[in-house]
Amino acid sequence: MDISLEYHDTVALITWNDGQNRINYDSLARLSEIFSELADADGPQAVVWTGVDKFFSNGLDLDRFATNPEEMGETIRRLDHLFGQILVHPGYVIAAMNGHAFAGGAMLSLTADYRIMRSDRGYWCLNEVDINMYLPPNMADVVMSRMPLHSALEAMNTARRYSAAEAVAANIVERAEPGDAVLPSALEYGSYIATKNRRGIATHKEYVFGDLARRLRSA
Repeated sequence: MDISLEYHDTVALITWNDGQNRINYDSLARLSEIFSELADADGPQAVVWTGVDKFFSNGLDLDRFATNPEEMGETIRRLDHLFGQILVHPGYVIAAMNGHAFAGGAMLSLTADYRIMRSDRGYWCLNEVDINMYLPPNMADVVMSRMPLHSALEAMNTARRYSAAEAVAANIVERAEPGDAVLPSALEYGSYIATKNRRGIATHKEYVFGDLARRLRSA
């Protein structure tokens, strides 16, 4: 499991480089550790979060649950906690979506404050209804807190695979860029937004997401 943290002046860069970047005990523990470290850091800050190659994140580690079914409930609880942690992170978070974001990975992208999606490869998709599942209330609340209701319902009920252009039109992501421009664009925007008042950003995020974040973190 390879999730690294490095700094580009005032921008903290999180890089998830673990194949399909599946969500499990190990990846959740590392991501929570990183966001806790960044929350405690002083000074200006923006966060850019990206993957490597074809996947931003392909969601829950269903193969691991097949051999360790007892992990699934606790993993979902920990994922709820991470959703809440990022939603009110005291700094601006930018998802540099290098590739596919499916299911839990798509939901993780929604916890960011700004999303730049690769235009030449990759889909954003909530595919639970295609795999005989549905979103539990906490996860549905994350989706509906970040998307227009009609787009959220379409995404949840149809398992539509959105291209970058379609995701921009549906107000799922803010920008689409060619693959080699996604990360540079995110770092450039991060450098700009890091000059803003971090306490103000944190306060405004608390106004909007505080109640949901507390509910997620106590789940």
